[in-house]
Amino acid sequence: MSKIHNAFNKGKAFIGFLTAGDPSVEKTEEFILEMVKAGTDLIEIGIPFSDPIAEGTVIQAANIRALSAGTTTDKIFDMVKSVRQKTEIPIVFLTYINPVFKYGYEKFFASCRQTGVDGIIIPDMPFEEKAECSSEAKSNGIDIISMIAPTSEKRIKEIASDASGYIYVVSSMGVTGMRSEIKTDLNSILHSIKEVTSLPAAVGFGINTVEQAKEISQTADGIIVGSAIVKIIEKYGSDAGKHIYDYTKSMKEAIL
Repeated sequence: MSKIHNAFNKGKAFIGFLTAGDPSVEKTEEFILEMVKAGTDLIEIGIPFSDPIAEGTVIQAANIRALSAGTTTDKIFDMVKSVRQKTEIPIVFLTYINPVFKYGYEKFFASCRQTGVDGIIIPDMPFEEKAECSSEAKSNGIDIISMIAPTSEKRIKEIASDASGYIYVVSSMGVTGMRSEIKTDLNSILHSIKEVTSLPAAVGFGINTVEQAKEISQTADGIIVGSAIVKIIEKYGSDAGKHIYDYTKSMKEAIL
């Protein structure tokens, strides 16, 4: 069993995302540890890719910066191994099917197990094609995190009933990015999920303010914040650590 369930054992979970290698792999490790210190319950680490179709401009730019800095999947695995010596926080990769396929499913998921990765999110892998890598993931104890979007409708229960780890509920149509309003009927989606699974459901895409965190955490089991953290890194670069700590601490405290 992965460590993912630990993120939801103490109430509402705050899940923070950042892109590995932005501005460097060494700084990514520092930023992760700042987030842990601030009370983050689970870390999502983006493996940079040249065509991140689910991402808005903020995370697209982070991918470009990370790749330009020479970030590779092997370097990210080494970084995770180093992080694992300092914290037991659950860690989930977010990447696209191409980098996993190119690395080799067997090698990739074995490396996840060996370095201490607990799960993976693959936004461009359709539910119907999940079996392509699910056996390798399962044999290595790696949860494939299912994403449920507002357009899933009738497929919500089908996807949720086959999920593992936690369920990533997409709050809004479109790509990632900070939003001033989230108008999706999240309560209805969450209710449908809870009818078929006891897995926790965390909401992401667009959450960036304390007010949004408070409101959404009333019904969701956790909130996921990515673009707002990546924006801090974009602004402060190597000096982003303290600012990431302050921001993530305020968001975690908002959902307690």
